[in-house]
Parts: sequence; structure tokens; C-alpha cells
Amino acid sequence: MRISRKWLEKFFDAPLPEAQKIVDALTFHAFEIESVEKVAADDVLDVKVTPNRGHDCLCHRGIAKELSAILNIPLTHDPLSGKSDLPAGKSDLPVSVSIKSDLCRRYIAVLVRGVKVGPSPKWLRERLEAVGARSINNIVDATNFVMLNIGQPLHAFDISKIKSQNSKVNIEVREENGRLMITDGHADKVLGVAGVKGGPESLITESTTDVILESANFDGISVRKTSAALKLRTDASQRFEQGIPPELAGFGALCGAEMIQNLAGGEIAGFVDVYPRPQERRIVSVTLEKINKVLGTDLSEKEVSDAFARLGLKSEGNFTVRVPFERLDLEIPEDLIEEVARIVGYDKIPALPLEPDPSLGKPPVNPNFYAAEKTRDELMSQGYSEVYTSVFAERGERAVLNKVGGGKPYLRDGLIPGLRDALERNSRHKDILGLKKIKLFEIGTVWKDGEEKIIVGTADERGVSEKPLKPLSADKYDDLPLSAAMHYQPFSKYPYIVRDVAFWTAEKTGAEKIIQREAGPLLVKISLFDKFEKNGRMSLAYRLVFQSFERTLTEQEVNEIILKIQEVLGKSGFEIR
Repeated sequence: MRISRKWLEKFFDAPLPEAQKIVDALTFHAFEIESVEKVAADDVLDVKVTPNRGHDCLCHRGIAKELSAILNIPLTHDPLSGKSDLPAGKSDLPVSVSIKSDLCRRYIAVLVRGVKVGPSPKWLRERLEAVGARSINNIVDATNFVMLNIGQPLHAFDISKIKSQNSKVNIEVREENGRLMITDGHADKVLGVAGVKGGPESLITESTTDVILESANFDGISVRKTSAALKLRTDASQRFEQGIPPELAGFGALCGAEMIQNLAGGEIAGFVDVYPRPQERRIVSVTLEKINKVLGTDLSEKEVSDAFARLGLKSEGNFTVRVPFERLDLEIPEDLIEEVARIVGYDKIPALPLEPDPSLGKPPVNPNFYAAEKTRDELMSQGYSEVYTSVFAERGERAVLNKVGGGKPYLRDGLIPGLRDALERNSRHKDILGLKKIKLFEIGTVWKDGEEKIIVGTADERGVSEKPLKPLSADKYDDLPLSAAMHYQPFSKYPYIVRDVAFWTAEKTGAEKIIQREAGPLLVKISLFDKFEKNGRMSLAYRLVFQSFERTLTEQEVNEIILKIQEVLGKSGFEIR
């Protein structure tokens, strides 16, 4: 996520350090930083937020809170520090909300009347554009600002485009074909795909005067599946996929409505909050003894208390913590221990000895692993190369619930189909591989006869076969030497051309060096594939493989190279066959 340093500074009274110190602080205590980009007078950090913190740190407030704890700088302007209680709903409000799916945990609709849609002020445009968001208008920009500021996605509807019945519109949240949709309850019309994107039916335009602001909480798994099915991933879906707390919707509604009023004028007419099962607040406890035992440290009670305080984790007694609503990742004592470790600093955690504990004895031998290693060594010594083919197949005994493509909906019941395909593919390229024969093997899992089995398959010019891997009994693993280092050399993505050159010679000479010199850099492989004597003369035949890393070669240019090679060989005393 792109994070603006200037934006972060708005959460603090004290100045933030330079960008590199912020990078170091986050890198060593929280998240990896992909890059830092200079945008005008701002520093924009690309923060790689880990999946376990996507619910609270895909926003500037989340990163600011992390910096507050790491750098021990008070977070003096926290938009989530107050209460998110909404004003009591008005019975005469011309908006109602119906939730008809458990996949929607909360839905807040805010009516703002009399707005004037127009361009956003310069400060807002610059702030959004610095982090890669495009300015649309003051209403839409307000919703995007709140999402990027505190992490709650918002959406605005033009109420005049929603059907009214008895002077009231109805927002209905329901499932359609397994997808959660926002619909017009009186017109059976889709207004948006929940958590992914709003529809064009109720788009905000310059003529919009009355706005319904949506601040909701949708099931993350449902949003992810819908987003993947539609091949549409948005900033909103990215946040809902991580699972955000329902309590955040209240803050989003308040912040969004206030910002729209400040930017576009109008009056906040009222709120409708449907919240069937309010979020429960968790309490997690951990002892000082357990913290030190797990970390191998000797931290004092004051040091642990300080770490919790910096994180905003209020603790009582023997570190009983009332978890803030936004920290969905804190569930068990070990989660609290991890928080202490990263705030105190991983460099303060003593390293474990590299030697294994002798009291544990020798590790037991896994018979299947041992058999696989023995079989692998034996086949490789015979010139076979190992391949890994897909575990998914067109047919089999076990169907896959989450299919990987429509063509292979089963787990494989054998290795032969995959090996046969690999043999065919590799056989086409044996010249560029420099091989006379293709010999492949695979040791893999199959699902057959109601069981999960490990089998060995081989494929070569004699055919393709498979057999069960037989476990071997052994007291210990073999003490084998380390493999020799090899440098990977990529193949060109362009096709290659093969040509043969054969000639008679009276004695062994430097024909191969002549061929390499005259062929030039396009010759990627040369191999002697035929040799025999007759009437006192030697016949040699070389296979030449030509290929470019930059383009597709033509038959004509390779033929010209071959003619040149043959001409030079002829002048050097070789008789071309």
C-alpha cells in the first residue's frame, strides 16, 4: 500500500523523522518496505502489509499507530479515539435498510441533503494523487479519503436514482447467484456489488443534491470469491477481503458524512444503522513468566507494560488485555507475546544455539522420505531427470471442491498421463538440451482406491510406467556429500533451428573450432553425433543448434551461416559430405 509521509504527519504533533528512519522503523518492527518514491515535496512509501494485519493497517491511521508504538511518539490526532455511537435514527427519515444475508454484518446508510457536487480542494487532490488515487469529485473523493485514512470503504448513492415508495427508498442487501449485492428494494434493481464496486444506476453526478452514504461490513471470504469471479479487484474489495471489524463502520459513517458536509455543504439528515450482531470485544491474558519463557528473555514488568501502553493495549493485573476492536489478530496469549517482542526489538531476543539438543536423541528416520531419496539417487545415476507434474487431472476418484481451471477438476490417480505429456514436450527440445535420449522420472502422491499413495513413475523411449514406492527400513540417514554448486542459465524464449554438418577428413584436426568460429554467437550448442572410418578416412558429423535471445531466426540467415562454414571447411582441406 502507498503511504504518504505528509499524510502520516497529520496524526502527530511532534514531527516525524526523515523517510529512511521511518523505513527502518517499519522494516525492523512491522512491515517490509518495497520502495520509497519522491512525489513533489512528499515521500511515498510502498508498504507491504502482512495478511494478518490487513484488517487494520491498510490505511494511514494503521501505519501511523505502528510508528507511534515503534518510535514512542504519541498519536495525538487519532480519528478512532472517540466513540462511534451514531445519533438515534429518525422515524421519518426517507431511507430504510433491509439485510437478507448473514454475509452482511452491518449496514449504515447516512442521508446528506443539499450537497453541491464539484471539484475537490487542492489539498485533497494532492493527497489522493500522491498515493495513486484519481480525484473524481468532492463526494467520491471524500469516500476514498476516509478509506485510505482509517481503512473503512464507503460508497455514495444518488438517492434520486433509487425508487421511492410511500416517500421512502429501501436499500436491500441480499445474495444473488452466490454473490452479495446491494439492491433497490422497491425496483428489484442492482445498485452495486457488495464490497467490490458500485453500479452505474445510482452514480454521483454534478446534478446530484441528496446523497446516501454507505458504510457497511461484508464477509471477507464472500467478497474475495465475488471479486475473483468477476475478475475485478478494487481498493474496497482488497480491504474487505482481509476482514475488517464491524465497529469500524460507525467511525466510517461519521467521518464520511462530516467530510462530505465540509466539502460539499448540505445537511446530515440522519443515520440508519442495521447491526444484527454487534462485534464482541475480546479479553486476552498472558503472564510475565510466559512472555519471558517463550522469548527466552528476562524482561521486567515495567518493560512489558511499556510495550503494551505504546501499542494502545490497556492491561490490568497480570497483563489481562482488553483488545481494541480493530485488532482482530490478537486472540491468544502468543499473539500478545509477539507484540511485546517486536516493540522491544527482535535484536533483544537471544539467539538459540545452532546445535540440536543432545537430550532429544537422533531424529527418527522417515521410511517414505528415505525410500524416495534412495530411489531418486538411483534413477539419477542412470541418467534420468526428475520432473514435477500437476496433481490435478481431467479424471480421477476425488473431485476438487475449488477447481483450478475447468479442465482438471480431479486429483490425479496416477503419474502416467503427466509423465507422458512431459516426455512429449521435452522430446521436442532434446537438441537444445544436448541430449540424445529423454529419460524422466517422478516421485509423487496419487489418490487411488480410496487411499493416498506415493508412487514412482518413469518415462523414456521404451515407454511410461509406474510402481508403488516401497518404504525402506533404516537406522539412520546416509551421510551424503553436499551437492556441487551449479549456475542456472536461462533458455531463450525464441525458437531454435537445427542443422547438421558432415565431412571427410584424413586426420583428426580442429574442425570443431572452425565451426564455432564461423558460426558466431548464434550457435548455442554443437555436438558430435556420428563418427566412423572408411578407406583410411574419418567421417565426422556435427549437430548445430542456432538460437537468439532477442528475436526469431529465419531459415535464410541460418542457411547462409551453414554455407559459410562449409566453404571455410572446404578451404581447410575437409570434404563436405
